[in-house]
Amino acid sequence: MARKTGSHSEITGPRIREAAVRLFARHGYAAVSMRQIAAAVGVQAGALYLYTPDKQTLLFDLMRAHMEDLLRAWQAEPMRRAPLHRLEDFCRFHIRYHLDRTDGTFISYMELRNLEPKNFEMIGALRRDYEAALETILRDGVAEGRFTLPDTKLSTMALIAMLTGVNTWFRESGRLSRERVEQIYWDMVRRSVGA
Repeated sequence: MARKTGSHSEITGPRIREAAVRLFARHGYAAVSMRQIAAAVGVQAGALYLYTPDKQTLLFDLMRAHMEDLLRAWQAEPMRRAPLHRLEDFCRFHIRYHLDRTDGTFISYMELRNLEPKNFEMIGALRRDYEAALETILRDGVAEGRFTLPDTKLSTMALIAMLTGVNTWFRESGRLSRERVEQIYWDMVRRSVGA
């Protein structure tokens, strides 16, 4: 099938991904058809297959890109030495990063169930890499006697769930600014590790 007049791969490809993220986040992966994505972009359904072989691959590519971008962004953050400072940096980074990507974050957490086993395992490995960054901070804090935690793995999962939860309720027009939310969450995280 020929490309629509005026269609360019460097423009259409990103528009397809943006539309898919928006639609998957609003309606759920299972409820969205390739035709709906095509209509949102303004191309014929068949044109999508020039950019992705199927909907499952599109979901996987979106989730992989989200996790790879997250890992790169975290690795690019300046790293302080003390575990308490690193924990604060992680907390604030996680909130800032995810608040700027609410739809992608929602898909990353809520659509795991729709991944085929091989894709699920690959996304799971990327998630474990990110979780390991926080768990390393917690272990270092425990080893130095700065944090009091009965189980660093469980604490890692609980803290990430708490921090990611901001996306479900935060609104720019709400009564709390991003900065205030970051500070309140950091205080809660600090207290939760006994620091």
